[in-house]
Amino acid sequence: MPSTNVKGLTETTREKLKDAVAQLEPFLNNHVLSGLIGEDGGEGAELFYRGLLSDLRHLLVYSEVAVEKTGVLLRRPNFDTEQGDRVLYEVYHHCVNAFFYPKNECYSEDGRYAYTGQDAIRFRYKPVRTARDIVLSVSKIYEELRDDLSYYESDYMTQRRMQGQK
Repeated sequence: MPSTNVKGLTETTREKLKDAVAQLEPFLNNHVLSGLIGEDGGEGAELFYRGLLSDLRHLLVYSEVAVEKTGVLLRRPNFDTEQGDRVLYEVYHHCVNAFFYPKNECYSEDGRYAYTGQDAIRFRYKPVRTARDIVLSVSKIYEELRDDLSYYESDYMTQRRMQGQK
């Protein structure tokens, strides 16, 4: 990736992450395990919501840390492109991966739906509307981030290794 665009990519990444945090935080502040189970009442609900809330809390923390790191980077008088690359790499591997590969596997992405205009997220258990809505809402943000930061999935480290061998 040309390093000339790292600053712009860092700015847009920060804005997208701030949007995700602004959606996740109120949801997590206003919903507790007992409330979600109470709304649902189905068998397996407790295990599902326990895992979902845990995964969303981790995602929120990773995203908040990334917002702070990108903010510090952007506030410096001279933008450090190398540090920007490292931070964007971390955003991809912590935030994007935390969304698409949640530890508790309460939902997953079904690639067959990705290009059909339908929601590509499939839940292991049918969640209440508020839980479903928050996951689908932030999925759009993390999909954009995954597309924007695809270079950092593997190409960035390959390039760094090659530079180290010179």
